[in-house]
Amino acid sequence: SGRTGNDDGASRPLYMDVQASTPLDPRVLDSMLPYLTAYYGNPHSRTHAYGWESEAAMEKARRQVADLIGADSREIIFTSGATESNNMAIKGVARFYKSRKKHIITTQTEHKCVLDSCRSLETEGFRITYLPVKKNGLIDLKELEAAFQPDTSLVSVMTVNNEIGVKQPIHDIGEICRARKVFFHTDAAQAIGKIPMDVNNMKIDLMSISGHKIYGPKGVGALYVRRRPRVRLEPLQSGGGQERGLRSGTVPTPLAVGLGTACEVAQQEMEYDHKRISQLAERLVTKIMSDVPDVVMNGDREHRYPGCINLSFAYVEGESLLMALKDVALSSGSACTSASLEPSYVLRAIGTDEDLAHSSIRFGIGRFTTEEEVDYTVRKCIQHVKRLREMSPLWEMVQDGIDLKSIKWTQH
Repeated sequence: SGRTGNDDGASRPLYMDVQASTPLDPRVLDSMLPYLTAYYGNPHSRTHAYGWESEAAMEKARRQVADLIGADSREIIFTSGATESNNMAIKGVARFYKSRKKHIITTQTEHKCVLDSCRSLETEGFRITYLPVKKNGLIDLKELEAAFQPDTSLVSVMTVNNEIGVKQPIHDIGEICRARKVFFHTDAAQAIGKIPMDVNNMKIDLMSISGHKIYGPKGVGALYVRRRPRVRLEPLQSGGGQERGLRSGTVPTPLAVGLGTACEVAQQEMEYDHKRISQLAERLVTKIMSDVPDVVMNGDREHRYPGCINLSFAYVEGESLLMALKDVALSSGSACTSASLEPSYVLRAIGTDEDLAHSSIRFGIGRFTTEEEVDYTVRKCIQHVKRLREMSPLWEMVQDGIDLKSIKWTQH
């Protein structure tokens, strides 16, 4: 866990950005190593032991992934990660059923790759409904029900949001979709292995999974595709017909093995991790909020995954705070969009004021986060928020009781 409080340039910042990526669990690395060295056969080679041993390892991994979500191992397709899984699920279903069905429902707060897949389908003539979310980040189930059209083929709603950590009512959405015989896809990259997920109980038809969000390797993921009622996809990738023809290309055995182990470890540790992470999250939020006024927690307080905490610090520029907190690795939202100066579209969708959206920071607490790291982050955060506010003319005006909303700012 990286560092003590010293500020020498050599030590790396401590890591509080587990929504972006997680460290590899040592148990995962141990399981992968043999397949990077001794067992290097192509898992699709049918004529020799090198192929068979790789294939056996790949199939064991498939079972481990399936077991975590209550699926049959034949329903697991290995991919390069959740972005590919999301693309496959959304474009795959849309294109397969396009002769009869041209409508898809998703939400405004989905991951970029879901929104971009939908945008790309719009250019092919599909109609997309982008459901708004309520102030707490959750969708309104009544609005979902009203959005269905006779030719709706798919609903895609993520389980846990990567920026604000809110957990959508997946079980209810699954019921609603099944009753209408519409397929239900969920991007579960931030949920899988962290909260219990069962595809049958939640009536999920397609689910996207990522390796590097659950202490597994980068570059591997999976797509769960239900067998009954059967979901059909048009594949994005053509070739040798691997993965039931849905995703051609040699399955990277070492990565698949890593994903499998990560899923098995997550299943064993889930309850313990969740309890520990909840306590650390509670500690972080309570300490910051009791010491600093005007801090807003974004997203619902109850329906959430506790390890993803998004706070807005009024009257402080988020970028300045991130710079000041250079010895803690944090972000102001999603890693995929952190280069743009636009405030997060997720915060915009929950109606966060523009200035508050610019002052938000995401704290990620994971399996290997320590209490010392949380306390260090809290201490530094409080210190810099207070310092930056003392430099802010807006903060001064607020302390003097001036309502900033009432000010007519002149254009220069």
